[in-house]
Amino acid sequence: MNSINLLQPDSAGNLFIGTNLGLNMYEVKTGRVMSFTGRNGFTGIETRPNASYADARGDLWFGTANGAIRLNPTRLPPVMTEPATHIWRTLVNYETFQMYDGIRLAHTQNRIIFDFLSICLVNPETVRYQFMLVGSDEDWVTTDQTRALYSSLSPGKYVFRVRASNNYGYWNEEPVELSFSISGPIYQTAWFMILCITALVALIYLYISLRERNLRREKEHLEKKVEERTAEVVAKSIELEEKSRDTTASIRYAERIQAAMLPPENFFNDTFVLFMPKDIVSGDFYWMHDSGFKQYIAAVDCTGHGVPGAFMSIIGHNSLNKIVREGGISRPSEILDHLNIEVVHALLQRSEKAVRDGMDISIVSYDILEHDVEYAGAYQPLYHVRDGKVTIYRGDRFPIGMIDGQAKKIFTNRKVDVMKGDMLYIFTDGFADQFGGEEEKKFKTINIRSLLAEIYSLPADEQKRMLEKAIRDWMGDVPQVDDILFIGTSGYR
Repeated sequence: MNSINLLQPDSAGNLFIGTNLGLNMYEVKTGRVMSFTGRNGFTGIETRPNASYADARGDLWFGTANGAIRLNPTRLPPVMTEPATHIWRTLVNYETFQMYDGIRLAHTQNRIIFDFLSICLVNPETVRYQFMLVGSDEDWVTTDQTRALYSSLSPGKYVFRVRASNNYGYWNEEPVELSFSISGPIYQTAWFMILCITALVALIYLYISLRERNLRREKEHLEKKVEERTAEVVAKSIELEEKSRDTTASIRYAERIQAAMLPPENFFNDTFVLFMPKDIVSGDFYWMHDSGFKQYIAAVDCTGHGVPGAFMSIIGHNSLNKIVREGGISRPSEILDHLNIEVVHALLQRSEKAVRDGMDISIVSYDILEHDVEYAGAYQPLYHVRDGKVTIYRGDRFPIGMIDGQAKKIFTNRKVDVMKGDMLYIFTDGFADQFGGEEEKKFKTINIRSLLAEIYSLPADEQKRMLEKAIRDWMGDVPQVDDILFIGTSGYR
């Protein structure tokens, strides 16, 4: 550590500074600092505290570790030459590489080392350097080292500058410079971008053409399939009516069919399903599927409840299986697009003008390989809870089915940014529309958000218990007005 022991001015106004490492002179007019060591006559090693004196002749006396030393400031030799500075070697990617002014390097040659040197025969220990890479550094870097290293330089133009000062504090008036440039990768060149854009346009045109042709074929195929499936549904319905004389027994049979259609509530880890049908069978249903690469969860609210809703749920469930398992459709918005077509075609068998029935749906997919979560919905939202804050992803404002001359529906796909500890919820409107409380009002979504913000960090089974308790306490003696379906998951973690 360099500590100051004394300060002594001379008759010319210069200031001599004694330290534990030697003696220095600060020229007030020029701002230069001159160092004195054993190489240029100062043999005292270090100065003693406050041990200085200016005699009548102008000589300066300093007390040092080796005794008193006298210095005559008027006899100091003037130094008018600046130090000779050179860039003597360059290394590119840690290998010696001869660089010349204006050289152009490849984008992979972006790790550059500059070795430089300034010769001072009097006192080489006092040589200082300043360097700067124009295009990378904002200011000069001062050092006593003779190497500058730059790694991961971006494509562009650069000028490396270096200058030195000798023991008298004289710096190079003009720094030594070496200019060079680094070219960008091929994919950043203009001609490559033009080629890519041209190829992209051609691919889009080809894709649209093929897509239109496939859609026409698929439409014909789907129409045939819908006729076959509709015939199967009608045949099964007639068969059930013939076999069952007791209405209650037939409904119980339908309940078993619906229960068999639904996947287990523990189909995925860290997932709960709160399923409370209003009647024996339900117009709400949930659908889950694991393709090996993607996992799907859907909450569906069909028109009506009871037996009519249950029949709609069968159409919806079979259509989802067909679209995803047989058709290989994986994007949530495209699944809804195809589901809408399936439902409309199924229901148009009894009406050629309009379809009054349909379903609301929210569907979430999780890509196991990419760890991406996507969502699409028809009227039904997705609630995303992180750190107690509820973010709502709203579905499109039109349902599946229910057409009356309206424009073609195209559903929106949304990506959901999830982190460890987040919870995702999808649900039908039965929970929010349930009447209860002291004034027999609806539960409403604002109370759902408050409840989820409190329970989201609990285990899945405990969240299900809390939700069921909350809605049953709210209902009290008020009859249930609609089917209730509520799904929560953090199984993407």
